[in-house]
Amino acid sequence: MSLSASRSGELTAVRVEAGPPKVLVVDDEPTLRRSLSRLLQSRGCQVLTADDGEQAMGILEREHIDVALVDLMMPKVGGLELLEHVREKHDGVEVVMMTAFGDVETAVKAVRAGAYHFLTKPFRSNDEVVLTVTKAAERRRLVDRAAALEERLLQIEKFGELIGNSPSMQEVYRLAVGVAPTSSTVLILGESGTGKELTARAIHQHSPRMAQPFVAVNCSAIPVDLVESELFGHVRGAFTGATATRAGLFETADRGTLFLDEVGDLPPLAQVKLLRALQEGEVKRVGSNDTKTVDVRVVAATNVDLTSRITAGKFREDLYYRLNVVPINLPALRERREDIPLLAIHFLKKYAARSNSNVTKISSDAMRLLQAQNWKGNVRELENAIEHAIVFCKDDTLQPGDLPFARGRNGGYHEGGNSPVLTLEGMDLPYREAKEQALSVFEHHYFSAILQQTGGNVSEAARKAGLDRSNFRRAVKRAGLKTRDDD
Repeated sequence: MSLSASRSGELTAVRVEAGPPKVLVVDDEPTLRRSLSRLLQSRGCQVLTADDGEQAMGILEREHIDVALVDLMMPKVGGLELLEHVREKHDGVEVVMMTAFGDVETAVKAVRAGAYHFLTKPFRSNDEVVLTVTKAAERRRLVDRAAALEERLLQIEKFGELIGNSPSMQEVYRLAVGVAPTSSTVLILGESGTGKELTARAIHQHSPRMAQPFVAVNCSAIPVDLVESELFGHVRGAFTGATATRAGLFETADRGTLFLDEVGDLPPLAQVKLLRALQEGEVKRVGSNDTKTVDVRVVAATNVDLTSRITAGKFREDLYYRLNVVPINLPALRERREDIPLLAIHFLKKYAARSNSNVTKISSDAMRLLQAQNWKGNVRELENAIEHAIVFCKDDTLQPGDLPFARGRNGGYHEGGNSPVLTLEGMDLPYREAKEQALSVFEHHYFSAILQQTGGNVSEAARKAGLDRSNFRRAVKRAGLKTRDDD
């Protein structure tokens, strides 16, 4: 279960159910129903049975079913009629059709009408049945999970543009929601790209000052000799080039919020004036003896350790304590990898809409690669990666090869300098997920390298890999790569 912040500041629980898939076997042959039931139960499925489509409809009304394994030819209500009912009334159920070999054409029509897949009787093996059912269940769970992520995303977007359901982000929400209604000064700490300005804006949007100006300035981007003029204003003739009187950002933000990004880079004299403005609520324009009273809520941010700057004599200790009334620490993206799917989906929607792209999905392999990255640039780097991938995506689903760190100069397979690297430190993943993630990255590395060695020659690459050509091509596709045959 995870929490997301609503506009009122309350935290709303969203539960994503997990557990063994629930399968409904529908067939008028009692012996086959029992055999399928025992087989699927032995492989960890919950199984219900029905002897025709009419009985199955009643079960679907009462039970949450993941997969319906349906015989095509049945008395009363047949398989196609049941499929139509499921598509209209229970669209969350995947349907696998069963048919005699001679009626494959009808089964294909069923797939076109919305069935997940079909199996021909007699079955080639028990494994074929189990694999088809479990893959259908996995698809259903992925679709449900995507819907749950979108539901969470809608709730989270109500708290500014901050996105995340990890425990560390819940703490950010708790502090931000708590301090927003007050006028207390806030100090936001975090690496570049973690969302410090978004946090400041969210605090402003949830404060009584929300209808007043939100003014943002990057202190490190202002020339040293103009910092005081930028913050506090100046009068005409105060210095060379001051041809007119000008209000500073404190006056511009009066009754609103002033966001001072990279506050640790302020020069010493500006620090003194900032301290006075915070203590007294007064500012004095450069070159003037008059003071002006301002009502400004200050939110400051930095990606450096201010205490070390105090020790080095580069930052005033009294100013630090005045700014550090409510500190909010933003976690690095690598410390909250569970939030990457939410963020990736958000950016996918944002940039697909902006570029009129038909990209709507991210493949599971691409998502695993996204979660494996170290993200030194944090959320900003992830956002850029998704925007880049949408440009190169050729269909409606982002693949690993579309991502900037997986793209190379040889037609889709990447080279050593751009290869994805799996970083296990701090991943905090269950064993199975970590193993799948490591395998995905390994396969991407392996097949990229072998294709590069052979100049894209699929037959030679397959021989080197010890695989036949068809299995090799399937493995390359699974790794999110393309061969020259695909172009």
